[in-house]
Amino acid sequence: MKRILIVEDDTTYSLMLKTWLKKKEFEVETAGNIKDAQKILNNYHIDLILSDLRLPDHDGISLLEWMNVKKNPIPLIIMTGYAEIQTAVQAMKLGAKDYVSKPINPDELLKKIIEALKVDTQQPLKNISLKENKAKVTIHQEYLEGESDAAKELYHYVKLVAPTPMSVLINGASGTGKEYIAHRIHQLSKRSDKPFIAIDCGAIPKELAASEFFGHIKGSFTGAINDKTGAFLEANGGTLFLDEVGNLNYETQIQLLRALQERKIKPIGSNQEIMVDIRLITATNENLENAISNGTFREDLYHRINEFTIRMPQLKDRKEDILHFANFFLDQANQELDKHIFGFDNEASIMLLQYNWPGNLRQMKNIIRRATLLANNDYITASELKQELNDINEVQASISINDFSLKNPNTERERILEALKQTGNNKSRAAQLLNIDRKTLYNKLKLYHIE
Repeated sequence: MKRILIVEDDTTYSLMLKTWLKKKEFEVETAGNIKDAQKILNNYHIDLILSDLRLPDHDGISLLEWMNVKKNPIPLIIMTGYAEIQTAVQAMKLGAKDYVSKPINPDELLKKIIEALKVDTQQPLKNISLKENKAKVTIHQEYLEGESDAAKELYHYVKLVAPTPMSVLINGASGTGKEYIAHRIHQLSKRSDKPFIAIDCGAIPKELAASEFFGHIKGSFTGAINDKTGAFLEANGGTLFLDEVGNLNYETQIQLLRALQERKIKPIGSNQEIMVDIRLITATNENLENAISNGTFREDLYHRINEFTIRMPQLKDRKEDILHFANFFLDQANQELDKHIFGFDNEASIMLLQYNWPGNLRQMKNIIRRATLLANNDYITASELKQELNDINEVQASISINDFSLKNPNTERERILEALKQTGNNKSRAAQLLNIDRKTLYNKLKLYHIE
């Protein structure tokens, strides 16, 4: 795999370029000035250099001069927003392989890289296009780990607890990726070849909770027209993931605790107890310790499900990951929508970095998807992001100090109606206001017969 060094003081642009080159299966090093570039060149094998013309300590020309003194024949392509013919000629005379102007045309750059590296290809260079070389994204891949300190700490804990039999409680705000983490723990566990069953506890009516967990026999109650296999049996041998476990009513909590303690369940209408072997992972966006104090969550169940806690960082607390995630979701949107967007221009990148992301990764994914659909050129610009981000800011600014979170089942319906009113019946933003995901909101709308 060829290794490319990017010498660019604009960190946003450098990251965008690095992400794109990695999609093309290059290894990439980055430097923000000539001094750092020289250190990398002294310590690493580099196959090609992409250097900005104007840098904080020197310019790209001085890097060429230094390489000539060192008799280092690495091909170098100059990048600049100042398309000066004289400078280009000077760079070429000093040994630059080529010269490209910003904003960089991705097709043109790819051709120049291939030419500079003399990469063997079965098709003529003139046929190489961005569309033909679009990012390789596996459809089942739904998440990126990230490179921030918060991300590294998160995945350290995931890898630490995954091989153990411990019950894990994942605590984090809506949209932070709790279900993915649960799935990742399962994938890294000794149960990875067994089922992973996810249940949204916020969407289960009290009357059906026992049936959802333990199953039922045909005719055991009104509406039981067929036998039903509950989640415990479906997950037998594998992992059972209970999302928003704090939404379970007190009676269901008792039933769940009994099943976890005894490791056996009894379907409704059956006299037969069935042994089950599951690894339990739960998630919540609530403070369960407060719920215990308020008498809405059982302390003994809390200790049973909380043998190990993982706390999900919010996107606003992992700024270093924002552009990585944005490009990752762009890849997915490109594939889903059959688009071929290269990346984000500088203004759009700044907007992404400065936004607070109250809906975390889920919100970002939706916004990037919409922007990808709207984009007409190689880059997503600020104009594709402005309306969506501004609309969200307006909704947030209009929200009163009322607490809309669904902590009390007796007032859920009224809170949902008020949230819908405040957001103009926009269900995505109402879900954000209620601190639940959109799927849970739709289930609750159905439960409470809200149109």
